[in-house]
Amino acid sequence: MPLLIEANEWREIAAGIEQRAELMERIVADIYGEGALIAAGDLPAAAVTGSADFLHPLHGVTPPGGRFLHFYAADLGRGPDGRWWVLGDRAQAPSGAGYALANRLVLSRAFPALYRDMNVERLAPFFQAFRYGLTSLAERSDPRICLWTPGPLNETYFEQAYLARYLGFILVEGGDLTVRDGKVHVRTIAGLKRADVIWRRIDGDFADPLELNSQSRLGVAGLVEAVREGGVMLANALGSGVLEAPVMMSFMPKLCRKLLGEELRLPNIATWWCGQQKERASVIADLDDLAIGGAFGNPVLRFPQNQPVIAGLLNADEKARLIDAIGERGIDYVGQEVVNLSTTPVWNDDRLTPRPFVLRVYAARTENGWTIMPGGFCRISDRADARAVSMGGGVQSADVWVLADKPVEMITLLPSNETARIRRLMGNLPSRAADNLFWLGRYLERVEATLRLIRCLAGRMINTDAETGTTAWTVSKVIALLVAWHAAPKSAASNPLALCAVALHSEESYGSALSLVRDARRAASVIRERLSADTWRLIGELDQMLGVDQKPLLSEAEAYDRADLALRAIAALSGLAQENMNRGAGWRLFDIGRRVERAINSCRFARQFAGPTAPSDDLEVLLDLADSQITYRSRYLMGVGLSTVRDMVMLDPFNPRSVAFQLERLDDHLQNLPVLSDDGMPEKPRRQIVKLVAEVTTAVAAELDTDKILSFEKRLLDLAEAIAARYFLQGPHSARADRWSGLA
Repeated sequence: MPLLIEANEWREIAAGIEQRAELMERIVADIYGEGALIAAGDLPAAAVTGSADFLHPLHGVTPPGGRFLHFYAADLGRGPDGRWWVLGDRAQAPSGAGYALANRLVLSRAFPALYRDMNVERLAPFFQAFRYGLTSLAERSDPRICLWTPGPLNETYFEQAYLARYLGFILVEGGDLTVRDGKVHVRTIAGLKRADVIWRRIDGDFADPLELNSQSRLGVAGLVEAVREGGVMLANALGSGVLEAPVMMSFMPKLCRKLLGEELRLPNIATWWCGQQKERASVIADLDDLAIGGAFGNPVLRFPQNQPVIAGLLNADEKARLIDAIGERGIDYVGQEVVNLSTTPVWNDDRLTPRPFVLRVYAARTENGWTIMPGGFCRISDRADARAVSMGGGVQSADVWVLADKPVEMITLLPSNETARIRRLMGNLPSRAADNLFWLGRYLERVEATLRLIRCLAGRMINTDAETGTTAWTVSKVIALLVAWHAAPKSAASNPLALCAVALHSEESYGSALSLVRDARRAASVIRERLSADTWRLIGELDQMLGVDQKPLLSEAEAYDRADLALRAIAALSGLAQENMNRGAGWRLFDIGRRVERAINSCRFARQFAGPTAPSDDLEVLLDLADSQITYRSRYLMGVGLSTVRDMVMLDPFNPRSVAFQLERLDDHLQNLPVLSDDGMPEKPRRQIVKLVAEVTTAVAAELDTDKILSFEKRLLDLAEAIAARYFLQGPHSARADRWSGLA
């Protein structure tokens, strides 16, 4: 159920948020600039310096353009009388806008007619204005804008990736960025590319381990110095998190009158800072009517939960402890009135139920001032207690519909035909993204190889008597290969059916199909903004298919069917990559990973099943693993032969499963990837692949023994290492500027 807000009511909210955003801008500019508020006694110094988000190295530093805040949010609560109150400010790295956008897209598709007929204000104009606002901050007309994320382990990573894709920003982590000559650059496969504007989603204290938190592994060494020199624009400026401290709310009414000459249009909840003697005494006297919280977001001493303590709910001993804590360090605490929030209907247990909510509203800085998102991120409590609501866990979200007075114009973030500059290739690929695309391709290919081995083993157990003749020898080789690949432990080798179950579904065996799929999913999660929704969904379905609580395998036929079903999902993923991925560097790195892994696996299969004395059963298995039975039988009418099978699996350039075919594709990909130097000399991976292609092309199947195949396999492994060293972050070229090539 969406939260509905009429146009007149929304205009009052928007005006209040705009006023508060401008007030916040002026306060933070004074804190890190002139310091007039502290000098005049309007803002106690301890209320600023007591916050961990006050960054002293940034004092005296004015951002390029003179603006500190570019994206601001306020948490609002509505009282039972319909009046809106500000519960908290978000100026560090406000989250939730991406979730609000996702909620809107889902609900507008679920109720398209209702959404249209009710004249719901669109969100796209707000994001369009925000994007244009960030673009205007850069020195160049076509800037490179990055969204700086803490990484996939962050609880809001989904919305960060979602917003990066929606806005067309480059999603980067700290390891993707480096400072050179006072400028911030993105490490890409083509060298260092300047980052003009960075929308940061990490706390300021973690931004630079050199001058701020030395323990940070999320930051960029030298970033503060780059900010001092005006070499990068950060949104929001480092140190803006000082505005989020609850202690600041106790001074907002006075500061608004001082700086803007106005009363707050959206009042705070009443807040008293216990760092002042009069206010501390008042808080202790009225303790039963107040909530006690950390003045700087810190927990209340002697109380385990990291939430404000509602004093009226405490027993006598707990109140005494609370009073002692306030008395010991009153500077660390604030008292706030206990807010009772109004409710919104929620569909729960097949009926509408009233639940309290908090609304987060967003403001974005543009060239013409502040613009307000017509909607927001609504969090609804899962309990009826209006005091229990928080923006943390245990709540659900809802879309916010601002109902316009007239039909709403359709606006899209796609540029108009008049203003768009034709561009057929996207910007340079960050090295981290290239790394994960490469390994996503490799992991998916490993999954396929493992599934083919399992299906082959199950098929052999179904169709033949594994206890007699050469078939038993062939089956033992398949089992040995699965064990060597760590798809299953040695203890399972004596029972092929049990081995199939472990190789399919085990979480302990790191080479099992399930473990490899989860490795692929982890790699995909880091580059989620670069994958289509269909691709991400298929990887999730494959994980679910192999990872659900499977019943024990009852027969080899069931093992065969499960492996075959998973292989169909892999085939669908391959089809999506082949038909839907843009033929840029990202697709090439993904396909390079697949081709390298497939060539390595084909060499391993050939060594195992195409030895000098290989029986026909072994050769049949090799053709099965290479998915080449139909091609072989259409080309050779007689039975399988060692030289012909070796040629088809290793040397045939027309067979998309052969090693030769993979090498040709690798040669093409490496030839089309960017180089760091313009001297015309091929780089190491390219030199290696050219030699490999030449040797495989001139090889003769009859002379292709296992030693030669092993040498190809080792050189393919060396090629993979050379690709990693050249294109990924750990390589020696990862932080090398591209001055030779003159790329921007």
